Amino acid sequence: MLLRSPATAGLFFLLCTTAALAQGDAKRGEYLSKAGGCLGCHTEERKDATPYAGGRALKTPFGTFYGPNITPDKKVGIGRWALADFVRALREGEEPDGAHFFPAFPYSSFTRITDADLLDLWAYLQSLKPSPQPSKPHDLGFPFNVRLSLLGWKWLFFAPGEFRPDASKSAQVNRGAYLAVALGHCGECHTPRNIAGGPKKDRYLGGAKLGEGTTAPNITPTRLKRYGDSELKDILSSGLFPDGDVMGDTMSEVVRNTTSQLTAADLDALIAYLRSVPALPDEPK
Repeated sequence: MLLRSPATAGLFFLLCTTAALAQGDAKRGEYLSKAGGCLGCHTEERKDATPYAGGRALKTPFGTFYGPNITPDKKVGIGRWALADFVRALREGEEPDGAHFFPAFPYSSFTRITDADLLDLWAYLQSLKPSPQPSKPHDLGFPFNVRLSLLGWKWLFFAPGEFRPDASKSAQVNRGAYLAVALGHCGECHTPRNIAGGPKKDRYLGGAKLGEGTTAPNITPTRLKRYGDSELKDILSSGLFPDGDVMGDTMSEVVRNTTSQLTAADLDALIAYLRSVPALPDEPK
């Protein structure tokens, strides 16, 4: 069984107190949920879908995952969760009963979210209207449906712990790193994975093949250098390229729900960080 670090154990103690819960800022948590792209994975693709009520399909080479209901409904949502359960899910990738979440839930990135942001996110989710829509079971074949195997996956690829700024980088780049690495979890789609589903760290943000023949492009300076900062801001705000081309459906949704919702300062920070990562050639086709 994975052992929690002393820092994580201390966080559990801190966040389980009534005083800590009272500090959660739901309004700020709403902004963080947008920065984290929560709406996209936890809302069905239909016009009248209830936000955060689950049902969104994520098709991968390992099978189809469905985003669960994360409204505070006590039967089918997270209404019975304690704050410590929420922290455990994002920091440790574990359900309240100790079962391991599949890494389609990007806890490898969310584990980096700061204590204060976890509190605010929790406050926001608790403010949502409960939805009685049941979560859909994942559609996975053997052996990918065996949760016990996730213990080995975590041992190989998961390192829990809060984001720590790099003292050698500027405050702006560190803010951008936090947005990309923790909240925005950009690497989950833009970094290729090995046969076991673990990220290829030496190919961070170098582009990746996704399910159903789709790809996430290289977003290292190799690709981004063709655009100026103002052009990148326009692209991430509108989903339109300078030549009039339009982003694909998946990234267009990310722009609509996430990057276009960022403050100007956060968008500048994100771009500054992406400019700072090692330039990589495109992933071989």
